Amino acid sequence: MELSGTILAGPDYDPVEGRLVVESGTITAIEEVETASSDIICPAFVNAHTHLGDSIAKEAGRGLSLDELVAPPDGLKHRLLAEASRSELVGSMRRSLQFMAAGGTGAFLEFREGGIEGVEALLDAVDSIDIEPVVFGREEPDVLDIADGFGASGARDADFSAERTAARNAGKPFAIHAGERDAHDINPALDLDPAFLVHMVHAETIHFERLEDSGTPVVVCPRSNLVTGVGTPPVAELLERTTVGLGTDNVMLNSPSMFREMEFVSKLCDVPAPDVLRMATAAGAEIADLNCGVIEPDRDARLLVLDGDSDNLCDVRDPIRAVVRRAGVNDVLNVISP
Repeated sequence: MELSGTILAGPDYDPVEGRLVVESGTITAIEEVETASSDIICPAFVNAHTHLGDSIAKEAGRGLSLDELVAPPDGLKHRLLAEASRSELVGSMRRSLQFMAAGGTGAFLEFREGGIEGVEALLDAVDSIDIEPVVFGREEPDVLDIADGFGASGARDADFSAERTAARNAGKPFAIHAGERDAHDINPALDLDPAFLVHMVHAETIHFERLEDSGTPVVVCPRSNLVTGVGTPPVAELLERTTVGLGTDNVMLNSPSMFREMEFVSKLCDVPAPDVLRMATAAGAEIADLNCGVIEPDRDARLLVLDGDSDNLCDVRDPIRAVVRRAGVNDVLNVISP
């Protein structure tokens, strides 16, 4: 397969006019040649933090605090999840996954409630959809028998040392929310030596230093944090210290659109467009140990093709900024998976 147009190539997403060659699902060559195509070719997105079970209750809970919305075991989302039938849950998650795939997401990292049954429901929902799931199970160590890792709610909720040990023994990653409401649970979360942290809205100097010393990545979800009133993460400061991925968090609160998340963080946090695109692609792939997120030889061909001559994107002068700050699902021509 060959694709032509403006290719956002390499780790810096340098715009290259040319042709991209894909063989057996792997990128084999980037050829700089003159082309008449106006397409923009970039890596497919890696949504680095989702809660897709919330798809059953979009826009529920207006006026509730963060704890009232999502804190286990009695937050609104947990009550609604308990009330939903399996078929309702699978069907709703499947609709969200179809939306994500159509909008350029090639892979996602899911924190899946419901133990083993919850992971199985997610895997049923994603079946036959061209999107790669990386599923972090919750609630019981035995979930590691089927999940790709363990995703803890936060150190304020429980002592997760047993789950951390179980993940280590299974050779699978352990991740945890931290610093969403305040800074009090960040050091205890870091003490667990996680594969990555989620949120870090209230990170302080000591936490930045610990992140840098340990090389612990962070996934930020700015739209979610703003909706729940906890603030916005210090994205620029985090980028100076560690790898930072981008996620859309709870479907109850926000659509799982990486286009919207990129535009939001780019404009709200004043982060350069190449850094934002890296957060939405290569960083998430690195955190999940996926061989995608960058267009270069020997990478998996998880790719997004945008119509550079759409009414929205025609006459753009900076294709990277166009992808990050302007593009949307209506500009998508094709999403390619290996």
